[in-house]
Amino acid sequence: MRFLCFVLLTTFIFSCTNFKAKHSKLIDYIPNDASLIIETNSLEGLGSNLKNNVFLEQFASTAAYKAISAKLEFTHLLKPTENVLFGFGQDKNDSLEFTIVTPYHQDLFKRDSLKDYLEEELKYNGKSVLKTTFKNQSVYSRIIDSVFIASSSKDVIDAIDNYDFAEDGLEKIYSTTDANKTLSVIVKPDNPFIRSLFVNDSISYQAFTDYLAVNMDMNQRKLEFHGVAKTSDTTMHLMDTFKQTVPQENQLQHLTPTNSDGCMSLTFNDFSVFHDNLNTYLKGDASSHTDPLFEHIVEIGVIYEGSQSAVALNSIDVIATSDALLAEQTVIDTFRQIEIFSFSRPDVFAETFSPFLAQTGFSMYCVLDSFFVFAADMDLLQNIIANYQNNTTIGKSTSFMEIQNHLSSASSFMMILNGNTLQNTISKSFTETLKVNLDAYKFSALQFVYDSDFAHVNGIISKSKPQIRDRSITEEFSIKLDADVLNRPQFVTNHRSGDKEIVVQDIRNNLYLISNDGKVLWKKQLHGPILGTVEQIDMYKNGRLQLAFVTPHRLYVIDRNGKDVAPFPGKFNDEITQPLSVFDYDKNKRYRLLVTQGRNVLMYNTQAKIVSGFTFKKANGSIVHQPQHFRIGSKDYLTIKTGNQLYILDRTGKNRVVPKTNHTYSNEGLYLYRNKFTTTTADGKLVTIDTRGNTAVQDLNLGDQHHIFTSSKSLVAQSDNKLSIKGKTRELDYGSYSPPELFYINDKIYVAITDGQAQKVYLFDSQNNMISNFPVYGNTLMDLDNIDEDRNLEFVTKGDSNSIILYQMN
Repeated sequence: MRFLCFVLLTTFIFSCTNFKAKHSKLIDYIPNDASLIIETNSLEGLGSNLKNNVFLEQFASTAAYKAISAKLEFTHLLKPTENVLFGFGQDKNDSLEFTIVTPYHQDLFKRDSLKDYLEEELKYNGKSVLKTTFKNQSVYSRIIDSVFIASSSKDVIDAIDNYDFAEDGLEKIYSTTDANKTLSVIVKPDNPFIRSLFVNDSISYQAFTDYLAVNMDMNQRKLEFHGVAKTSDTTMHLMDTFKQTVPQENQLQHLTPTNSDGCMSLTFNDFSVFHDNLNTYLKGDASSHTDPLFEHIVEIGVIYEGSQSAVALNSIDVIATSDALLAEQTVIDTFRQIEIFSFSRPDVFAETFSPFLAQTGFSMYCVLDSFFVFAADMDLLQNIIANYQNNTTIGKSTSFMEIQNHLSSASSFMMILNGNTLQNTISKSFTETLKVNLDAYKFSALQFVYDSDFAHVNGIISKSKPQIRDRSITEEFSIKLDADVLNRPQFVTNHRSGDKEIVVQDIRNNLYLISNDGKVLWKKQLHGPILGTVEQIDMYKNGRLQLAFVTPHRLYVIDRNGKDVAPFPGKFNDEITQPLSVFDYDKNKRYRLLVTQGRNVLMYNTQAKIVSGFTFKKANGSIVHQPQHFRIGSKDYLTIKTGNQLYILDRTGKNRVVPKTNHTYSNEGLYLYRNKFTTTTADGKLVTIDTRGNTAVQDLNLGDQHHIFTSSKSLVAQSDNKLSIKGKTRELDYGSYSPPELFYINDKIYVAITDGQAQKVYLFDSQNNMISNFPVYGNTLMDLDNIDEDRNLEFVTKGDSNSIILYQMN
């Protein structure tokens, strides 16, 4: 777990652009003395996720973080497009040195108009080295075979020409990482950063394994990692004591009280094999005699509670294990009808299982089903008995159930820690006193699952969710962007899972895709702000969805990974003035993409070519709303609206319906309400037009500043502080209200509106009754949907100036 802290300290500050995941031999350029190696396929995605992870955020104030962040200021100058590898180590003076390796491209190294920046070209021994000094930190760099290598150590750069391929052990462990992951971490045995992964000080990282390589996944609440641990063929490590044993299903969590500090479990199918391996590791220092007490156990573990601990044996033959304790049958107490016996060999566990178990003094025991539980403290033993009988154990707790799906049911070694023990364990890797609070991390876990000559590694550090009340509204997460939020966040569909994800843009025109559990999947720089909403199309008709939208001078189509889809983006010299309209007339995915420029409308196909059959080119004035498409019966209607004329066209752009009267129109959209085209005039009157051009006007008593939204049968109108839904009007508090929006989900109508002045989001039903527990905090109109597999609805809105919030309606 310690490596997670260091990942924070070394990568939390990175902020560059996305890159293209690609397998490469970048590892060959990392110095052999680098003891921590980090690979990422997206510096920007990684930076955003690290910044938003509430666990890692707590370490940003440490002296170690501040020192490393100052050392790595150079990374702000890089704009990589592919994977980046970082190597960290210490020089002979114990100073931190780093090396960065990534494929070179001409825009990789940006340093125009920078303050506190100096550079010098050094030429010697037939080589050219660029020395860069940025904010008083010097970095040396070269380009070799289209690979950019930079290091804080000039010696590293000088030695590159003499590098061999990566050492065999490192090469093998590197091959197990996933180049498509946002973050992969490799830890070598000689690293100075991770002192221990374990509660017991008797187990060091160096003693347990050589290489550790994990792929990490994170969102706001959790850090999850999966990978492998590998030992060398020449030196035996503690992990090797599980060789030729089969991991068993861990059961200790079902004995350990929820009010304990955690537990450690070791399993094996044959104790004698494990014991022989441990004896070999200790070079014969342990007893070679197999104690009958352990002959039939498949799991031994330690339960931690403050300064006390208990040892539990899980037996597959309770009678045989009881027979081994025939000499230990003196009853010293009875608690809840469970007899507690004295035990005369209090040091047997340390003698048999050291260094896994270093505790001594276990002078009493009891039997709970298949568990034989030994302790030195009567209160601890009674607490274990009481919680086991009451089913208030870790294995039964909601917090553990939240994380157990991320773990293997059977493992050779498992450790489960509460927040306080997790904090104490992490602190061993810091020389300073940590000022963090991990109480909300009810249970975290680490596993090693031995398999042949390596072990699978699973781990999770997760902030427990608060208990949810029925009909309540809970905040699922709040994600901070790298700049203030520009537009309303919205849901889009993940075509792989069917779930919803979030797209949002910041004021620096970065577009973000965020998963429904709060992970920033990617960030992409755009040429300008998005107009309106993002549409989704299936451009290749294969079920894979792309994002389509316009900015003032671009028409974008972007795939799920944040990459432009050729031949897009389309570039426009004249300004685009309305959001993109996407038409799919026959639902056959032959999309038409309509771009509005002032009075003009351009229709494109998905090959970015003008659709020649569309003859409408220019309106009589500036178009005030994006073009819209309606289907009535077997006929298509395309509508284009200016301030004083409404065009209702067929597919070719010719007039299909000509309104018999014209009006001075508002900028509101056009809707198909009760089978009539419906909009409003500038002074707030409702205008309806049938398919023969007949026009009717109704006075709804709306002011000049009004908004409408309709479904086929329901009309929503808002003017000043009055909201009308299906003819029922209510007065809201005076404020600055967004246009209302109607959502039709699960045969129910919901109407949302936001008061930007009071920073409140409201939600009403079809009878204009406010939904329970609204309003809630928010600064933009919500997007409402069921975004995952449960039955609860979720909605997303802007929170603070640089954050978005996802809520759940329970």
